[in-house]
Amino acid sequence: MASGEELKLYYDYKSPFAFLAAEPAFALPEKYAVDLRWIPFQLRIKGKGERSEYSEWKARYSYLDARRWANRRGGFRIRGPRKVYDSRPALIGGLFATREGCFRDYTLGAYARFFDHRLELDLPEQVAGFLDELAGAGTGARYLAYLAGDGGRDFDVAMEEAHADHVFGVPLFFFRGEPFWGHDRMPLLEERLGEAGLRR
Repeated sequence: MASGEELKLYYDYKSPFAFLAAEPAFALPEKYAVDLRWIPFQLRIKGKGERSEYSEWKARYSYLDARRWANRRGGFRIRGPRKVYDSRPALIGGLFATREGCFRDYTLGAYARFFDHRLELDLPEQVAGFLDELAGAGTGARYLAYLAGDGGRDFDVAMEEAHADHVFGVPLFFFRGEPFWGHDRMPLLEERLGEAGLRR
């Protein structure tokens, strides 16, 4: 049942900054009268050899910066990716986990495992195995059926919404149509939620 105003959050499991935003984001409905709606958005990232030298420097810096922020919160692991990932199977896993009632555990686990090189986001069988471990035997098989059926359509609908919202990166929050990009913009978002009289 809805308890407040809608707050959107676009995310992708391969973004270290979306990982940094995840746990604080889950806490927002406890502090404010908002209904946080997580919407998958697949980042399009160029691989090595497709990026400029400047983009390579920026990518290395981004992981350095993400680790600094992680260290401020106890030092959870953020290892650089092994390749450019098609995260669609894992993102459809997030949609499935929402239906199954285990989205929070799935999401925090997917981020932690991916950035510790224990989950390949583009391999449906690994996503299925993780879901079996998380929610019991048979969950992975139901995920695979969803992936082959309604999951693709539901993911496309989410991407169409992202396009309509002009989403360009993650994490990207929208409150009353106003965008807040990046985990480090969350204090500004919270200011806005407070100004709107939504503090619990």
